[in-house]
Amino acid sequence: MPYSPEHKTHTRARIVESARRLFNRHGFQQVTIDQVMAHAGLTRGAFYHHFDSKDELYAAAVGSFASCNPFVVKMSEAEKPIDDPRQLARMLVDLYLSDEVLDDVDMHCPLYALPSDVARAGLEPQQAYTDLIRGMSHVYRSALKGVRDADRRAESMVSLCVGGMVLARTTNDPGLRRSLRASARHQALALLKA
Repeated sequence: MPYSPEHKTHTRARIVESARRLFNRHGFQQVTIDQVMAHAGLTRGAFYHHFDSKDELYAAAVGSFASCNPFVVKMSEAEKPIDDPRQLARMLVDLYLSDEVLDDVDMHCPLYALPSDVARAGLEPQQAYTDLIRGMSHVYRSALKGVRDADRRAESMVSLCVGGMVLARTTNDPGLRRSLRASARHQALALLKA
């Protein structure tokens, strides 16, 4: 008896979630399809019912962050929707550079968790990564509506947030980790001021 479409969708989501977590922890090259499938509680044979290649899975894993990241989760849990673009942008900066997000390796954003891997990956993962950059920029650009150099500021804010987290992840000095993120947060929020 064939599986239902819902089963196939659910199984694919399990594979993507497993891959996203493993890629974040170990990187693209170090994770095998067998490891992804075992982590998802599935056999290797099931992989090819959902994906043609590891690159296609990688693109799906990177792209999945747009709907499962801590910012989206926090927004969905809010009692009252936040309509003010500046408040949303401030919230994204604060959350992105938070201790909570830095400490949760499984939920690390691919923008700072996987940049070297994506740079060496194929076109599909690079496109998914590009979409994440544009999505984050859009949040900041919306907060800067009417500001002459909104695009430059939004891209600078993305660079500060991602760069702050990349550097914070690379040091074993807790004080420097905090300082790097605090400096990035301060500069990013300064760019929001018109």
